[in-house]
Amino acid sequence: MIDWKSEPGEDGRNRQVLPSWLNRYTDAALYGLVAGTVLCLFALFTNPIPDPSFPWATLPESVRLPFEQPRIEHWPVTYTIGIWLWILGFPAVFLAGYRRFGTRTPFGSTLWLTGLPTLAMLGWTTYCRFFWPKLHPSTWNAPSYTFVCWLYCSSYDVLWSNTAYVVALFGIVATLLAARRWHGNGYALLGFGFLALPLGLPAVYEGYRRIPRTTT
Repeated sequence: MIDWKSEPGEDGRNRQVLPSWLNRYTDAALYGLVAGTVLCLFALFTNPIPDPSFPWATLPESVRLPFEQPRIEHWPVTYTIGIWLWILGFPAVFLAGYRRFGTRTPFGSTLWLTGLPTLAMLGWTTYCRFFWPKLHPSTWNAPSYTFVCWLYCSSYDVLWSNTAYVVALFGIVATLLAARRWHGNGYALLGFGFLALPLGLPAVYEGYRRIPRTTT
């Protein structure tokens, strides 16, 4: 069974930190972000234009390696792996921020585990809808930080982009409820977290932690 309880800090005081399984995920995911960055940069040295959305991101032929990577749909293999490592590891940025600064910042866990992920979802949704240079045809391999965003990026059906905005709006409401400690805020956070997975993982943890437990 997964233990959702927080554990004491290294200094022995009962400050809020993450449960052991979430600590392990956070540590591994942070390494994954670094590895993903290296893999994406490596594609610059093998392919003339690793990401067709950004044709300006290229290196002179004189510094590229004498071979070219195959592509998975629009993107080279290492670039694809790197992007998906970023997608799976991005929630760890907020978990790590909470682990390090949560008790020293206003609103603590509400800010790090719900507020900032909600802002990130709004930002990514807006970028993908209005600014991302879309490639054609659309593809199942489209990088997306939430499942509902993937439905949009893999089809360009505006219905799913609008749905992502609705989920982000729900996240704003859930964050306000959590900040004011209103009744039912844990369930709201849990709902937003599940709808925004994988980006919503911190909110899932925070929502589950806030739901009252009944003892028999």
